[in-house]
Amino acid sequence: MKKISIAISSCLVGKKVRYDGGHKRSKYCLDVMNDWFNYIPICPEMSVGMPTPRPPIHLVESNKQIRVKMVNDHSIDVTDDLVSFARKTLSDIRTISGYIVIRNSPSCGMERVKVYHENGNPSNISASGAYIGEIMKQRPELPVEEEGRLSDPKLRENFINRVFAYNEWQDMVLNKPSLKSLVAFHSRYKYLIMAHSYQAYKELGRLVANDGSKHIHTIISEYEQLLMQALRTVASSKSHTNVLYHILGYLKRDISSEAKQELIKIIEQYRKGVVTLIVPVTLINHYINQFGSNYISNQAYLNPHPIELGLRNYL
Repeated sequence: MKKISIAISSCLVGKKVRYDGGHKRSKYCLDVMNDWFNYIPICPEMSVGMPTPRPPIHLVESNKQIRVKMVNDHSIDVTDDLVSFARKTLSDIRTISGYIVIRNSPSCGMERVKVYHENGNPSNISASGAYIGEIMKQRPELPVEEEGRLSDPKLRENFINRVFAYNEWQDMVLNKPSLKSLVAFHSRYKYLIMAHSYQAYKELGRLVANDGSKHIHTIISEYEQLLMQALRTVASSKSHTNVLYHILGYLKRDISSEAKQELIKIIEQYRKGVVTLIVPVTLINHYINQFGSNYISNQAYLNPHPIELGLRNYL
């Protein structure tokens, strides 16, 4: 399959661009996910003219604003440079489907980056890095995650799930915007959306059932924002169980009573935490391959990302 393009902090792919002249090469990104992603390395600090090695920078609370300043010389402020570079970069990365950043960085940290007072003492607040904060502000729909959080199985699956969903959204809808392409996407993703947010599932359904009062481009824009916001919610075992039973409903007339009871038993074992999600999904896929309609076979929920990544083995 064609690799999905995502941006990534340059230090995570082994480039020696950090303030200390080193890197933070991510084994998971390069050794596990590399088969599916085409990485676009970006280092905002180097891109605004800062050398490596270089004096470190940090976030400073100054006049009720968060600024990026040199640790040892607060007269040097690079906030505006980083924000300007982010705005310039947006046009270069308009087709990416995700972004992986380094944590705790005053330029790239997604959240909870330490903020300091002008006197150097730690503040009681935290913030996003100046560069990635502007990227997320301008493109709130874009899946963004910190590399360190990918060690958490649920957060890892959630991020990769969003990347694959957003990439398909770009291919199916944004590249050929129409009510037909929107309906096709929603039909394919309805159960995946339901697993993350039943409320969003209902709202998106109402949005697709356009009464003619909104232009199609307005509907697509609103759908995109609500879709990606909903998928940021980590799906619970309860919501997965609900979706599994919904999908089972498409099989109960075709499979034997024994097979139905086996599926119910496995779903309940998942609900109770005895087995992981991959077990009931694999069994359901087995029966859908034999008895499922084109509609249910096409549901993204059943295969949202490559099985080789083993993401559902830990949910």
